[in-house]
Parts: sequence; C-alpha cells; structure tokens
Amino acid sequence: MAGGITDTGELYSPYVGLVYMFNLIVGTGALTMPKAFATAGWLVSLILLMFLGFMSYMTTTFVVEAMAAANAQLRWKRMEKRKDDEDEDSSSGVSDSDVLLQDGYERAETRPILSVQRRGSANIFEITERVEMGQMASMFFNKVGVNLFYFCIIIYLYGDLAIYAAAVPVSLMQVTCSVTGNHSCSVGDGTKYNDTDKCWGPIRRIDAYRLYLAAFTLLLGPFTFFNVQKTKYLQIMTSLMRWIAFILMIILALIRISRGQAEGHPSMAQLSGIRNLFGVCVYSFMCQHSLPSLITPISKKKHVNKLVLLDYILILAFYSLLSFTAIYCFRNDTLMDMYTLNFTNCDIVSVPFIRYFLGLFPVFTISTNFPIIAVTLRNNWKTLFHREGGTYPWLVDRIVFPAITLIPPVLVAFCTHDLESLVGITGAYAGNGIQYLIPAFLAYCSRKDTQLVFGSGTVNKHLSPFRHSFWIVFVLIWGFSCFVFVTANIVLSESKL
Repeated sequence: MAGGITDTGELYSPYVGLVYMFNLIVGTGALTMPKAFATAGWLVSLILLMFLGFMSYMTTTFVVEAMAAANAQLRWKRMEKRKDDEDEDSSSGVSDSDVLLQDGYERAETRPILSVQRRGSANIFEITERVEMGQMASMFFNKVGVNLFYFCIIIYLYGDLAIYAAAVPVSLMQVTCSVTGNHSCSVGDGTKYNDTDKCWGPIRRIDAYRLYLAAFTLLLGPFTFFNVQKTKYLQIMTSLMRWIAFILMIILALIRISRGQAEGHPSMAQLSGIRNLFGVCVYSFMCQHSLPSLITPISKKKHVNKLVLLDYILILAFYSLLSFTAIYCFRNDTLMDMYTLNFTNCDIVSVPFIRYFLGLFPVFTISTNFPIIAVTLRNNWKTLFHREGGTYPWLVDRIVFPAITLIPPVLVAFCTHDLESLVGITGAYAGNGIQYLIPAFLAYCSRKDTQLVFGSGTVNKHLSPFRHSFWIVFVLIWGFSCFVFVTANIVLSESKL
C-alpha cells in the first residue's frame, strides 16, 4: 500500500501510471463491496459510490497540487543555498554550467539557475522528486498537525493489517472446513455456519480460524522485524491474479444471470446499511497516501489530472459492474463478507480448480502485501518519535517498534473476523481523515506557503481544477460531518442492542 511502486528514477509512461493506480485502488475493499451494496440498497449504493468517487478524485488533485508545491519549495531552497555558497566564493560567479538537480530522474539535464528563475513557475513546480505525505505534512503543517497526520496514517495502517490478518484465515477456514467437513459445495449456498460448528473432528470453525491466524502470524510476522521491498515480479504476479479473479467473478455472475438462475432481488434503499457502505466505499477509493510513489515516476505529467479522472471513471464502472452482477446473481442473505467465497459453491462453479482459485485468491494477494504494510507502519512509528540527531537503542529499534506494529492488528483479528465491519470502520474513520481532511489541509496550507515564498502572482502548473477555496471548505465540512454521522450511527445502533 504505502510502498513505492517503483524505485526513484525509474520513469514510466502516463498510461502505465494509470494502470498502476487502477491496480492500487482496486484491492481488498472491492471484495467486500457487493455485500455492502446489498445491505444498503442498489440506488443508495450507486449514488453514494458515484459521490464518493467524485470526492476522492477531488482530493487526489489536491495531493498532486501539494506535491508540486513541495517540489517547488525544495527546489527553491536548493537554489537559495547555491546562491549563498556562490556569494561566499568571491573568485567565481554564476556560470552557464550550474546544474539544477532533477531529483530522481535518470537523465542529467543542465540548466542555469538564473534561467530557472527567469522562467519562474513554468518549471519550478515540476514534480520530479518523490515527496511522501509525511514529508509534505512536515513542510506545510505545524507540530500539532504533523502529529495528527501520523496518528491518522498509523490508525489506518493498523486497520489495514487487521483486515488482512482476518481475511486470510477466514478464506482458509471457509475453504478447508468445507472440504473436510463433508459439505464441500455448501460454502456459498446461503447455509449459515456458526463459529462453534465443527470443522475437523473436535476442532470448531473458530478454532480453525485462530489456528490459521497463528500460522499466518508466525509465517509473515517476522518480516516486520526486517526490511521488505516489493519487487517488480511480485507486482506482476499479484496484479495478474487480481485481474483473473475479478474478471472470472463478473463473467460467472453474468452467465448465471443470463441463464435465468439469478436469485438476487435487491431493495432500492436500506438506510441501516449506509454506515458500512460508506466505510467500504472510502476504503475502496483509497490511494491518496501512495500518490507520491505513483505520480512522481510518470515521465509526462502535463495531463496528469485528466488521466487520474479517466482512472476514476474506469474504477467507478468496474465497481458498479462487480457489485450489480453480484446483488442480482445472489440473494442478500447468501452474499459473503469476502465475495470470492460465493464462488466456492458447486452449483455456481463446477470446475474445482476455479472454485479453489477464487476461494484462496485473497490468501495469495493479501499475504504478499501484509509484510510491506507492516514495515511501512513500523517506519511511521519510528518517524513519529524520531528526534533530530537522535538514534534508537537496538532493543527499541529492532524489537519494540516491530512488536507494537504486529501485536495490535493480530489481537483485533483474533477477537473478530467480521470483515465488512473492519473495512467499514477503518474506511469511515482513518480513511476519512486520509482521503478527505489531510488532502484538503495540504492544499490550503501549500497554497498559502506558495504565495508567501513565490508571490501572489505565481501559478502552480499542477493546480487542482477545484482551485476555488469553496471546494476546500466543502471537503472539510464533508469530512467532519462524516465523522459525526458514523459515530452517531454506531452509538444509536449499540443503544438498540
């Protein structure tokens, strides 16, 4: 999630960047969306999905704008430092061979500093250096704002890890318990199993789940104590599996509908399901935290906002197709938290290989991402408590930080495997902050700083299409309103129990 899509300096075309963004956004959240659609009603779900997609696109343009402003400030500081150094050297002045570093590009392009200053905003706002959101927060926010940013990103990453830690054991439990429990074709047929039902002999389903969780933790948890990097071949493998799985599910659902075997009769609106649907949709459009890794290596960024818009339109169409085929193919009460498990039923899929591939699909893809997210969370903890010039003792650095990274999400997964609620809560709270509030504040503060440093007449070449201050205020009001709505909904729901 937060790992770099490519190492700094490896450029790719805008269309490759579009594919990378699509692959990043369309992930685990999409697998929980069909059930969220069914519980909230198709009309409400479609309207909310379109609106949240629009909001996510808007805040994505805010982050791109802040990235350009951050690059400009870093470039300006280097220029000022170089001018100071040249002033101290009385034997030489500014020459035509002075070089403005291109920060991450493989090609070396010489450009006189005075020429850059004369050109002004045409080049100084070029996004050539990967400036992560934490660094932008440090540049544009005060100390309280920086701490709130890290708190938000840490909570989100914890939620991500808890979702992943629960999703893999759930998938393994559902598939293996059905195989060994003499009901190998009944996972997705609407039969409801309790956690206390038998799985293998005296082993209950909840026991099997926790055994798989323990194995998952023992196998992948140690990576939290080391450094892990996503490789190119790992990206290719997981992306290929994701596309095959999603396309298979859509095709299988369409075939069942075309044969008149569809069982779904979704309602238009059920207000009780909006809370989880909101969280799932926010989680499913999440990409703002990884935009620096996605946007910076794009070779030509002139039309980057249009490409991002195209990406969001494609993703919106894909989510709609996946969810609508699901809610009309399956009854509401048969849709599983993890949609892939609906295709482990022999009546839906007669080919055993396809059933097991879809049933175990989350195991393969999520397992490759878990160590990366864990290392990212561990590094965020280190950054939050880091003091300039200070170092951590070996015990704190190698044991304490990895331990506080790994233990909480595993405990959450041990206590619950309700994936829809985990995704909903993570998206509704931490996801809300990362997707709406932080980008809006970044846009506001970066614009203010840009005017102070470069003057009010300077125009950021990557300025968001939503440049009026109304949009920032609108996003902030929306974000804070969502916090209030979700919290009130949870409190009222608990009070009725």
